[in-house]
Amino acid sequence: MQHLCLLAAVGVTRHKSKELSRKQSQQLELLESELRKEIRDGFAELQMDKLDVVDSFGTVPFLDYKHFALRTFFPESGGFTHIFTEDMHNRDANDKNESLTALDALICNKSFLVTVIHTLEKQKNFSVKDRCLFASFLTIALQTKLVYLTSILEVLTRDLMEQCSNMQPKLMLRRTESVVEKLLTNWMSVCLSGFLRETVGEPFYLLVTTLNQKINKGPVDVITCKALYTLNEDWLLWQVPEFSTVALNVVFEKIPENESADVCRNISVNVLDCDTIGQAKEKIFQAFLSKNGSPYGLQLNEIGLELQMGTRQKELLDIDSSSVILEDGITKLNTIGHYEISNGSTIKVFKKIANFTSDVEYSDDHCHLILPDSEAFQDVQGKRHRGKHKFKVKEMYLTKLLSTKVAIHSVLEKLFRSIWSLPNSRAPFAIKYFFDFLDAQAENKKITDPDVVHIWKTNSLPLRFWVNILKNPQFVFDIKKTPHIDGCLSVIAQAFMDAFSLTEQQLGKEAPTNKLLYAKDIPTYKEEVKSYYKAIRDLPPLSSSEMEEFLTQESKKHENEFNEEVALTEIYKYIVKYFDEILNKLERERGLEEAQKQLLHVKVLFDEKKKCKWM
Repeated sequence: MQHLCLLAAVGVTRHKSKELSRKQSQQLELLESELRKEIRDGFAELQMDKLDVVDSFGTVPFLDYKHFALRTFFPESGGFTHIFTEDMHNRDANDKNESLTALDALICNKSFLVTVIHTLEKQKNFSVKDRCLFASFLTIALQTKLVYLTSILEVLTRDLMEQCSNMQPKLMLRRTESVVEKLLTNWMSVCLSGFLRETVGEPFYLLVTTLNQKINKGPVDVITCKALYTLNEDWLLWQVPEFSTVALNVVFEKIPENESADVCRNISVNVLDCDTIGQAKEKIFQAFLSKNGSPYGLQLNEIGLELQMGTRQKELLDIDSSSVILEDGITKLNTIGHYEISNGSTIKVFKKIANFTSDVEYSDDHCHLILPDSEAFQDVQGKRHRGKHKFKVKEMYLTKLLSTKVAIHSVLEKLFRSIWSLPNSRAPFAIKYFFDFLDAQAENKKITDPDVVHIWKTNSLPLRFWVNILKNPQFVFDIKKTPHIDGCLSVIAQAFMDAFSLTEQQLGKEAPTNKLLYAKDIPTYKEEVKSYYKAIRDLPPLSSSEMEEFLTQESKKHENEFNEEVALTEIYKYIVKYFDEILNKLERERGLEEAQKQLLHVKVLFDEKKKCKWM
């Protein structure tokens, strides 16, 4: 009996083992089939996919000069925008006080100002942030005195060279750790604003628009911002749900006060079935802009979408009573697929009556395609998938990085070449002037290594100015930069800087994908950069009168742009904080006796003004 039981047990075990092996084989075959499909689809996409580059995006939404300048001067201090853009015409002319007038005259003493800057920089608690702020306050205070500001820049740059020559000259201007380095960034921003707007602005906006277009062709998780199409591996949505394109017939409600007669209010818009309603709104808005060349007359948060179903209508929302509640109480955002919207469906865009809300920030209690705390993802119906999908390999989707690169490649090259172009065979005044200044300083210091001057130029222009612009389109245009776009622009900015590098890249199979992505293009760009630098050097030098005329014209353009009194007040706060140290330095320096008296007079005036406010 025991023998029979043992045989039966062995038989059952063998059967279960065979069944398990069969199921495992089926799973492996399924996984292999999926891998083959993903790889084949990725290959086919690279060969066949064509992105219709946006050729009609309406007027480029440039920021006005003052907002462009303030965003570059104070990239992390948005609070200064308001105080510096106060309407100059509404201020009482009699309010201009004697203390600020006296301070303005004092900082126009070159020896005094240079002494103050060097004294401040020797104070241990005068931080890098303080240096940047002081440089920006100074730029605004001297915005209408650019000839003088340029002379200050020259003196401080020479002084910085003296410091760097004792260490490593190639490191000069590499970081923003001194007043002069931030001052140079600001000076370039002021002097190149015209070139940026007239020559580089349109290809730059086209790049951002095309990049957004490519990203929006695939799923984008609205909460994590990860996307199937990207340049940055860190932002790659590799657990991709099945998705399909849905063509909508969109009808825009007429807005009589905002709309001209020739506006097309009935347009076809392609969205994805995995798009949230908010994402669909954005695509609909962009389609209206592309079709009509001007934006719709309402803001995104002022409009709603309504599905037309014969005589019935249904408002579409990211969250409503029909939203799927997943395990752990997580709410899945509604999508086009959730509402079972099919090709050809009619969607009406209407103006909400009231209670406009700003952009919603979802918490960990919400999800779109990826759970916040899990590698599992959601399909269009909101079902969580584990099992076979958790075997997905991220590396399968790296071809999407290449696909995105191919889609934007021609636009990117157009942008790069506009930056290192010489319109009408002339370099922008600021670039020619400062590059010649650096050449002259190298000659004076008997620096024979051409690499040093190349690095100085690279640190002063592409690194100090252009990278800042490339990574921050919101400094130039009235647009919002998403975290995902930020990640993509970081890859582009890195490729841009690699083009200026003198170091040969030694890349292996384990190199970062963002380096590998543009590895074949960099040698070509490097040759173009060398030709660009040579062409600038070979141009006839600017005369002093030419440069002064340019700076004088730029100064006149920006009269009454900023509240300069606020900048002077902020400068005085630093002076009074380190007053004793500055006064002691002035006492030790020859020829600054008059400046010392003026400083004491300025302090008396400010103290009297302070007492008057308390009275």
